[in-house]
Amino acid sequence: MRKTLAYAALIFLSALFVAPFLWTLITAVKSQADLVAYPPVLWPADWHWENFTDAWGKLSFNIFLKNSVIVVVLSTIGQLFSSSLVAFGFARFRFPGRDAIFVLLLATMMIPWDVKMIPLYMEFNYLGWINTLKPLIVPAWFSEAFFVFLLRQYIMTIPTEIDEAARMDGANAWQIYWKIHLPLMAPALVLVGTFQFINAWNDYLGPLIYLNDQTTYTLPLGLALFKGLHEVDVVSIAAVTIILCLPPLALFFYAQRYIMDSALGSSVKG
Repeated sequence: MRKTLAYAALIFLSALFVAPFLWTLITAVKSQADLVAYPPVLWPADWHWENFTDAWGKLSFNIFLKNSVIVVVLSTIGQLFSSSLVAFGFARFRFPGRDAIFVLLLATMMIPWDVKMIPLYMEFNYLGWINTLKPLIVPAWFSEAFFVFLLRQYIMTIPTEIDEAARMDGANAWQIYWKIHLPLMAPALVLVGTFQFINAWNDYLGPLIYLNDQTTYTLPLGLALFKGLHEVDVVSIAAVTIILCLPPLALFFYAQRYIMDSALGSSVKG
């Protein structure tokens, strides 16, 4: 009975999370008549799959997709490299004030992005980066406190004897990081890459602040163009939203095993 109740609760909670996605999918394939019908049409008689291609062609979504791919790929590469390098330094090097600096780094997680928004805009405006993709890419190359903490915890589960053996063979610190720790961190790097991909792919506020020209818009910002002053194209919004959800879902299902390995590895040290 206890197991049955547990499964029933899990199914109920799963349905709560899946229901909005299913409702968006059903809305995306409705006709305009079904959309405004009263009482609401819960299950349309005819599914209009052409709504997806029509919605994609209404705006310059090919340009938006290219911009999003550039931002996601470059920021993810930068985040993986910088966060893993900083985490390796905190986990393996001993220097005065290391713990205090690490605590200070973690304290930056308590600063809301809203507080940093205006100073960052002033800085990027001074550099001439406004209306370019650089404000969405370059900060990722300077690591993120949460990712540094996560990778540091994972590195600390790796025996230090591996480093000592590598040094006896003549390896320097960079070679130990690049050839030994980076491959061993693969599960944790997949986790960090997945989080960074989802954050960059779904980011709306950053592009809204830094981008002015539609030729530099990303997909979330382009999606908002369907909402006009006097009307909202609900079907197109639903159709493009479904398309935007597919890459993160595919990545998550692919990386699920590595994410669990990373979580288990970090919990052992914790």
